[in-house]
Order: sequence, then structure tokens, then C-alpha cells
Amino acid sequence: MLHSRLLRYLDEVARCGSIRGAAERLNVASSAINRHVLQLEESIGEPLFERLPRGLRLTPAGEVLLAHIRRTMQEYSQVEAEIRDLKGLQSGEVIIATMNGLAGGIIPQTAATFCARHPNIKISIRVMFIRDIIAAVADGEADLGLAFNLPDTPQLDTLARMDARLGAVVAPGHALTSMSSIPLAFCAPYPLIFADRTMLIHDIVTDAFAQAGLDVEPTFLTNSIESMKWLAASGEAIAFLSKFDIAEEHRNGLLNYLQIRDRVMGKNVLSLVQRGKRNLGLAASMFAEEVLRSLRAAVE
Repeated sequence: MLHSRLLRYLDEVARCGSIRGAAERLNVASSAINRHVLQLEESIGEPLFERLPRGLRLTPAGEVLLAHIRRTMQEYSQVEAEIRDLKGLQSGEVIIATMNGLAGGIIPQTAATFCARHPNIKISIRVMFIRDIIAAVADGEADLGLAFNLPDTPQLDTLARMDARLGAVVAPGHALTSMSSIPLAFCAPYPLIFADRTMLIHDIVTDAFAQAGLDVEPTFLTNSIESMKWLAASGEAIAFLSKFDIAEEHRNGLLNYLQIRDRVMGKNVLSLVQRGKRNLGLAASMFAEEVLRSLRAAVE
């Protein structure tokens, strides 16, 4: 990138149409500006200005360079503003409303990473049902909402939507871990862990077994994602969760995710939302970016 002082010189010469006029506006010697212009023309190998009796006019090469200069100066001003904002991150709170499985793994890990870099920002993680997440974000009681299968709501803007299809979750030593994907029928002989009827994923899992023509009864029923993960990690039982639910356990070698090959599992979509028609504050915006990085890492 060209030196910032030279950028200002060239921009002002173009605006004034003369080196003398630019020198007066910038309070710089005309000879200094002229010297910089000549050196740059020599470096580029093209004249940037036509020397006319009444001043200077940009050549085509000069017009191209000036467009670059003005873009660069504008971008630099934006960078300066962002840096000033960063210096202002001395205090504040970001509130994220989410579900129990996400609040027990990927979100606290993300919050810890974020706060290590921004120790003066407090992150509040609130566990809620879907209807309460929607209400909290829409009413401004939470900055962000992260949940599965959020309905389209005009009061919310979606920052990201990601496929969170359920798969078989097993311990690393499980007999099925030699395969990266399996037919759902391979799960039937093992103890099964189902979400109970109070959870949305209950219907996704039971419908998948029905569609596959498999008549099974779960060994365990629970409305706790943490219980599902513990049961799967402790033996041969199989839970049905998304990669996001087990991101930390997978990273620590405690659980594996196996894709269900026959695609009988219904859609399960994870959405990050904010209040509609509202710009996030800097801290909330930066935390949202941190959450998105963690979510992308979980599925890579």
C-alpha cells in the first residue's frame, strides 16, 4: 500500500488541479509534493497528470490510481474507527439465550475463549425453551439467540443458519466407530437413548425409525442432553444428537458422531439470531463472530 502521506498529496492535487493549490491546502512545500509525484510517475512508468497551461489534469493511469487511493483512504478511516471501538471495549455484557445442550458445551467454551481476549466483557448464558428464546431476543432481553429449529419470526434477523442433522453418537470404543456412516438399522441391536416427548428431537428420531421400518424401544428416555451424552460415553448405548451438541466431547475424544447413511433423519437446523432491524453493539457483534467460528469448526 502506498504511504499514507503520499495518498493525501495525490488526492489533493487531483482535487485542486494544481500542485500549488494542494500545497496551500496541506501547508506543505510545493517542491515536496512535486518531488513525490515525479518519483511515483517514474516508479509506475506512466504520467499521472497532464501538465496544462492552467494546471494539472489526471491521465487515465492517474484516474485508476486515484480511485485506488480514495478506496484505500476510506478503508483506512474505517479501520481507525474499528480500532477506536476496540479501545472502548472496557466493560459491557453480552447476553445469549440458548438451549441446554448448547449451553453445556460449545457456548461456554466459546465464551471462555472470547473472555480470555476481552476480560472486561461479561458473557451471560441463559438456558430457555424455544418460545422464550424468541421472546427474549425480540424484546431485547438477550442480544443473541442460538437454538435448533427456530420458526421464522418477523421480529428476528437470522445471522446464520446451519444444517444440524442428527447422527448416532457413540463412545470411541463402540463397535460401530470403525465406520464414519451407518444405516439406521445398525443401531437397533444396541441400547438406545431417546429424547423424551418434551423435546423436538424426539419426533425426529422416532419418525426416522418408523420410516426405516424399525420397531424399537429406547432403553433410556430423558429431556437432558447432558444425560444423553453421559450415557453414550459410558458404554454401548447410542444417542441421537448433532455435531454441535457434542462439539467439546468430540474434541476431547469422549464421543464420536456417525452420520446416518440412509438420510431418514428429518431436518434439524441450528440458527443464530438477533433482534430484527437492530444493529448489534460491538461486543455482541464480536461475540457473534466468535460463536460462528466455533460452529464452523464443529462441523469441519
